[in-house]
Amino acid sequence: MIRFVLGVGDLADTRFALSPLGETMESLRVLRDPGRYALQLPWRRDALRRLTGVDTTLLMALVGDRHAIPDHLTPRPEAFAPAFDDQLAAARAAPPARVRRDLLAVHAPGPPPAALADAESGDDTRVTRLNDAICDELRRYWHIAVRPHWPQIRLVLEADMTYRARRLATGGARALFADMHPNLRFDDGVLHIDKMIGRHTVHAAGRGLLLVPSAFAHKPAPPVSPDEPPLLVYPSRGVATLWRPADDTEDTGTGGGALAALLGAPRARLLGMLGEPLPTVEIARRLSVTPSAVSQHLKILHAAGLLARARDGRHMLYRRSPLGDRLTDPHHEPAPEPPTCSNKRDMC
Repeated sequence: MIRFVLGVGDLADTRFALSPLGETMESLRVLRDPGRYALQLPWRRDALRRLTGVDTTLLMALVGDRHAIPDHLTPRPEAFAPAFDDQLAAARAAPPARVRRDLLAVHAPGPPPAALADAESGDDTRVTRLNDAICDELRRYWHIAVRPHWPQIRLVLEADMTYRARRLATGGARALFADMHPNLRFDDGVLHIDKMIGRHTVHAAGRGLLLVPSAFAHKPAPPVSPDEPPLLVYPSRGVATLWRPADDTEDTGTGGGALAALLGAPRARLLGMLGEPLPTVEIARRLSVTPSAVSQHLKILHAAGLLARARDGRHMLYRRSPLGDRLTDPHHEPAPEPPTCSNKRDMC
């Protein structure tokens, strides 16, 4: 078990971020052990068809037998949405001593595979050369396997963040972590992460907690080293929508046929899928239509009081209102009323 001890200030400084390099590293786990990643299998099949000219032996060596990955190749995002090349530059600039430590830790207590043999060398030049080769392959791999899907992945991850922010606003830190994953438990200011390789406690000590949703993670993944600041990669909601067929959309709830008769099939379908905040472009992606094709329906549902909406940066987010929840599911237990709108993330 790994534990993050969080003070009041650390909880106040808890924030979310995206990590394109982190997602690239997480996706290597899917390639290595597909049995754990049923939702990502369509992505995996597509990636394997296109991974020509990439040293997959070297990349697969970055994932340990217990699925650990090197900390320096998953650098802490310094901004909300850093560019892949900026994160890769930080990984490339890691000191040889840290590169050596992180590569060996992934495979401890055994030796590293042959592709990483130079990590055991005391020669810093050989370690730096190995790290450069790894970063070069990661860049090629990113452009082939992950970058083409990144805009859609980012929308799903941002929708998850919006959901989590609402949980935090209405229920505090306990609600934030309650449904994130069964391996997580928050109690008395300590976040417990079960079923981990490591057995250590990290005191945030004013450094806060960084939460990074992932489309490729199957369980929470903190850094391997106890010396790293508190960071938690966790499985994002909505991943199943990324690669499933467009006609396999959310059910409209109980009484779906009656709801379609009342609202019309397109609007009933929209209402059924908006149990979480989503931007227009993501709704259109899931339905394989243009954003303009759904905008009019969204406006009508909002005017009828069935949807709430809020602007988040350049996106307008929509989700079912309490009235919409009751209409799609007569047995729905209403959620606690959120506080009066005071910022752009409130749904009103």
